[in-house]
Amino acid sequence: MTKYLVLYRSGMTASEQMAQNTPEQAQAGMDAWMAWAGQAGDAIVDLGSPTSVVDPGGDSGDPIGGYSILQAESPDALARLLDRHPHKTTGGTIETLELLSMPGM
Repeated sequence: MTKYLVLYRSGMTASEQMAQNTPEQAQAGMDAWMAWAGQAGDAIVDLGSPTSVVDPGGDSGDPIGGYSILQAESPDALARLLDRHPHKTTGGTIETLELLSMPGM
């Protein structure tokens, strides 16, 4: 199986999103993520965590608010896995990068 780095982007940073949510909204968001994770099952290598941008490195896109590492048989299989991801329901976008093998390792 191929591994993928999944980056969750949003118009607001993860810190801003967490600061504006009520405890009930935060719990509902976490419940949605855990339900998705339960459906994704063994495709999840590392569910990841929220992130905080230290240096955007010239990237002018929406900030990366978190990441996951997933595995799938193909890019199409990964797309199906992410099709109903809860991050998309909050208006965020998902960027995926294939993790390539290091030569000689």
